[in-house]
Amino acid sequence: MPVYSMTGYASAQHSTANSSPEPESKNSPPSHLGLEIRSVNSRFLDLSFRLPEELRQYEPALRELVVGRLKRGKVEVRAAIETSSQGAVVDPTPRLLQRLNAVQDSVKAWLPDARPLSVADVIRLSSSEQTSTRDWREDILPLAEKALQALLSAREREGARLATMLLERIGQLRALAGQAVPLVPQLVAQQRQRFLDRWMEAMALTEGAALPEAAQDRALTEATAFAIRIDVAEEITRLNSHLDELERLINKGGELGKRLDFLIQELHREANTMGSKSAALELTHISVDMKVLIEQMREQVQNIE
Repeated sequence: MPVYSMTGYASAQHSTANSSPEPESKNSPPSHLGLEIRSVNSRFLDLSFRLPEELRQYEPALRELVVGRLKRGKVEVRAAIETSSQGAVVDPTPRLLQRLNAVQDSVKAWLPDARPLSVADVIRLSSSEQTSTRDWREDILPLAEKALQALLSAREREGARLATMLLERIGQLRALAGQAVPLVPQLVAQQRQRFLDRWMEAMALTEGAALPEAAQDRALTEATAFAIRIDVAEEITRLNSHLDELERLINKGGELGKRLDFLIQELHREANTMGSKSAALELTHISVDMKVLIEQMREQVQNIE
């Protein structure tokens, strides 16, 4: 399965002539329906709609469509209708003219001084009447499906880029862990010997003198305990295990953003522990380089669905 990003944008347009049950409305100006969907990262699926009044009734159907295809992300669906009247004037139907005349007579009966309807008023009301009677369901739902498919394609392409980047960082972390592995026994041995040397100095013993047996046993115990405290072999083993799981999940694909986020936290924990236990400059540098890579991975994982 592919890896999907939560970041994407898509739009779709549809042009059509306004239709109406009235045969006289055949000369109505064409309409342009545009729809766009944009999404960014979010912990959950957060939907918002910006629709004109003519399309407000279709929000539940649009919401159901989006929820069926997307799982996470802050998603905004925006639609707009533009009616072009260039080169054409909407002809009012006889039925509408009859209704307007009756309404005007009723108004003037109560308000004799009211201004009569002008030709411009009639044309405007006629255009508004024909626009409001159109059923957009047959247009907006297929258009939303088209835009949603384009959004999924964009999110898939971005997800593939993120997956490639994450796999590259995993390889770099493995290389750093490989550099740390041979350092561990050397550093443990060095620190053990260093501890014993300091113990001998503290006892103010000469170079050829022998330590008392009890003191020598205590020195060895303290040196061993210190060596255990600075041994980062266990952290390196766990780090490699987390990297294996990250790689497996990325290659598997699907909805994995939350699981990747958890594993990134575990990686950061192991790198921090390595840095805190480090008794050598080489391991400290490796730990810092690891944390830089892990932070880069964390920022990108936030965008994966």
